[in-house]
Amino acid sequence: MLYQEDFIARLEDGLKPLLKQWDMSDSTEVKLLTVSENATFIARDPERANPIILRVHRPNYHEKAEIESELAWISALRQSGAVETPALVPTTSGSYLTSFQDGDDTRYVVGFEFMEGHEPDADAALVPGFRLLGEISARLHHHVEGWETPEGFARKTWDFDSAFGAEPLWGDWRAALGLDQAGEALLELALGKLKARLDAYGKGRDRFGLVHADLRLANLLVRDDGLGVIDFDDCGYSWFVYDFAAAISFHELNSIVPELERAWLEGYRSVRPLPEEDAAMIPDFIMYRRLLLTAWIASHAETDTAKDAGLAAYTEGTLALAKSYLEGAA
Repeated sequence: MLYQEDFIARLEDGLKPLLKQWDMSDSTEVKLLTVSENATFIARDPERANPIILRVHRPNYHEKAEIESELAWISALRQSGAVETPALVPTTSGSYLTSFQDGDDTRYVVGFEFMEGHEPDADAALVPGFRLLGEISARLHHHVEGWETPEGFARKTWDFDSAFGAEPLWGDWRAALGLDQAGEALLELALGKLKARLDAYGKGRDRFGLVHADLRLANLLVRDDGLGVIDFDDCGYSWFVYDFAAAISFHELNSIVPELERAWLEGYRSVRPLPEEDAAMIPDFIMYRRLLLTAWIASHAETDTAKDAGLAAYTEGTLALAKSYLEGAA
């Protein structure tokens, strides 16, 4: 329950003295846009044509080197033209990363250009967009295969152990809101099947590497000239097909998902090969992502993202998906 009103107010107070680092005037208005893992603000200066998006990082999540590594990948992707994503906005000193002190904690801050667009709707009109998203995903993965990461590059690994092991990155799924003993037993069975499937699938270089890891609808911007991608904050090492599962976050039980999967695969394969063996793992990664998000909601219940997902109702959906997963083909 980190993001309470007093905490948000402290973040705003900490941001305001930093505005001069982007040469913004005293008339600049800072307004909270969204709270998820981090707090994102928009800074509008009447003396500048375009606003700046300021992301204040959640404490005790990413180290400084991890944030710098994310920014290095964003810069490389923009330079290659692999994806349309907002440019980083440097401070007047030329740095892409700054910070302020919040008590004993350092709050890291990154500035991004404002990108026009709107979040896609989860309806039939989404299908053509998922074909484009498949192309974008494949371009991201193709870029990674040929990109030499800078010295000191560090990002988290999203695998079974980091998600569900002794120190899960997003918290323990057993703390899921509304989960009873019978539900826990069901999810244990689903986890057992999932682990066996992932162990057998493995982490070969052709299927495991640096991915966006959070291509959900909230991180996509529909634009007249295509589809923009934002928020690389969770980028890390995982399975390439996981990017599809992340894209349907919070919509896993929507009847349109099979159409979205077909469209994504079609778009992906127009850019980069994806064998049937990989495509066959999509249900496993959907289950993986759903369990991961179920844990995240429990540990971030104060956020609008968690509330919009339905809190305990999301856990009920996870149980329904786990039952279907266990009944599916091995």
